[in-house]
Parts: sequence; C-alpha cells; structure tokens
Amino acid sequence: MTRRAAPWFARSAARFVVGFAAWFAAGSVSVMAFPVTVDSCGEALTFTAPPRRAVVHDLNMIEMVLALGLREHLVGVTGISGWYKTGPEFKAALGKVPELAAKQPSMETLLAVAPDFFFAGWYYGMNPGGEVTPATLARHGIRTLVLSESCVHLGKPRPPASMNLLYDDMLKLGAIFDRQPQAAALVAQWKARLAALSAPPTPAESVRVFLYDSGEDKPFTAGRHAIAHAMIEAAGGRNVMADLDTSWAHAAWETVAARNPQFLILLDYQDGSGPERLLRVLQAHPAMRNTDAVRQRRFIALRYAELTPGPANIGAIEKLAAALRDAQRVLAR
Repeated sequence: MTRRAAPWFARSAARFVVGFAAWFAAGSVSVMAFPVTVDSCGEALTFTAPPRRAVVHDLNMIEMVLALGLREHLVGVTGISGWYKTGPEFKAALGKVPELAAKQPSMETLLAVAPDFFFAGWYYGMNPGGEVTPATLARHGIRTLVLSESCVHLGKPRPPASMNLLYDDMLKLGAIFDRQPQAAALVAQWKARLAALSAPPTPAESVRVFLYDSGEDKPFTAGRHAIAHAMIEAAGGRNVMADLDTSWAHAAWETVAARNPQFLILLDYQDGSGPERLLRVLQAHPAMRNTDAVRQRRFIALRYAELTPGPANIGAIEKLAAALRDAQRVLAR
C-alpha cells in the first residue's frame, strides 16, 4: 500500500534542482534552516529542531511520513486497525512502530508516549471542541500539524480543493523534519506524472462522476473541498456533488440520481465487504438503479488511502484517468 520514495542519491541532478525550486516557490515555509515556521490552518507553527517523538494518525498521513523516510522519528501511530485491513507492504514499511489506538486516540493514550509532534486532521483523529485538539495538546508541549484538507471544518472561506493540498502538506513535513530536498523531489515527480496525462476534456464533455463512500439512508460523498474532488478533475472527470460546500458529507439520493452520474468511484475500505456491496446498494435504490453508471456497472474501486490526501493519490488519478477515457469512448459512440 505504501508508496516508497526511490533512493535520493540515484536521482538526476536536474530533477533535484527542479524539485528544490518547486519547494522554494511553494511558500509553505518561512525559512530554510531552523527555526522553521509552517502554516497549520492559518496558525503559525514554529520548530527549532526536527521532532523526535512523532505520532501520526490515519493511513494516508502515515504514508506521507513514511514516504519521507521518517519511520525512526515515530513513537506511534493511531487509527488503522479499527477501520481497515492493511497489506504486508504497509506493515513492512511501518516496521515495529506500535499502533497506540485502533481508532481515535485519547489524550491519555498520546501522553503515555510523550510525543513532541502530532500529525492529524479535523475528523481525522481530532474533533472541533474535543479532548484532542492542537490547543489542548499545546498545553503539554506537543505541536500539531493539521491536515490541510480538513481546515475547511474551521468555517473559514477556502477555495475548492486542488492537488496543492497534498503538495503543500508534504513540503511542510519536509521543512519540519529537515527533509526539504526529498519532499521537493517527491512533489516534482508527482506534478510531472500528472502533467503527462492526456489533456482533460472540456467541462461539457467531462464524464459525470459520483463518489460513493458509504451510507444507505444517505450517501456519504466528496464535496468540492475534498481532495477526491481535485483528483476527479485532474483525471478529466466532473464531480456531480461539487456544489457541496465541504469536504466529506452526506447528500440526498434524489439529488445524486437527478444528476445522472455516468461513472462511479466506490470506496474500498478493505474490510472484507468490498465495493460490490456498495454497488448492490445502488442497484437496489429505486432512483439510483436507473442512472447511467449503475445500469452499465461503470465504476472503479479505490482504497481509502487513495482518496484521502497522501502519496497514493497520484497512482489513483492515473488509474481513474484511464478508466474515464474508456468511459468517454463508450459514451461518445
């Protein structure tokens, strides 16, 4: 599951220079040497040295940290086994780093390992007004980097999601842990891979896409502030729920059906039930069963880590772009 970075010294000098320039231009950090200051949901977060006892929540953020080779900085992770099944590659990459909590970490759980850094997000391990927040952790000397995608839950106006949500967080991690060149090189590679995709169709020609995460009474889906929205656009599709002014939320079946999606993204939590269960829910629904995507069984299954901000986003976009090109050819007949 985890995407590992290639050995840094094997990269060409030209790619390194391009990546370093991309990091410098991104503006995610205020200086290049310690102390460094990064933005965390509008709050300045300053580090005088790389964290040594980090805790990271959720698969996608753990994969971000591992992609930078930071396993030795981890004293624990949270939010894995209570939600998902993981493969041998992820377990090998994580090594002997313990899982401190299967789902949401408590303050007691975190303090027990004396961390100096927590990487999580709103509704990714932290809830506004809850026990574990950047403010409550700061009282114990723990700095918290908040996942950028989740900043929308603080109620401040934000632009629609773009892939910069991923790029910027990786560059911030690179600055915090003194891995700036590595982070810049990764981001440069990711941008190059997406730039190599075929030119997207015009909005009128874009395939209408509905992402179905879960829920039977109401579908849980991605609005315009979820990175999945940016991924759909990068792959050449059009998110039918782009008017949802949040990241992830429930919608109405009737609204989705009225927009007649032509293609489905089914979220595979790797919990044993598989995406076919979601497809059966859609086929049984009186309105959704008549949509083009459901009638034609036109879908792709993507993992949680592929649809939340993390290194797996890039490969997922490439797979989705290929599937949407195939769908577009069929629809054009």
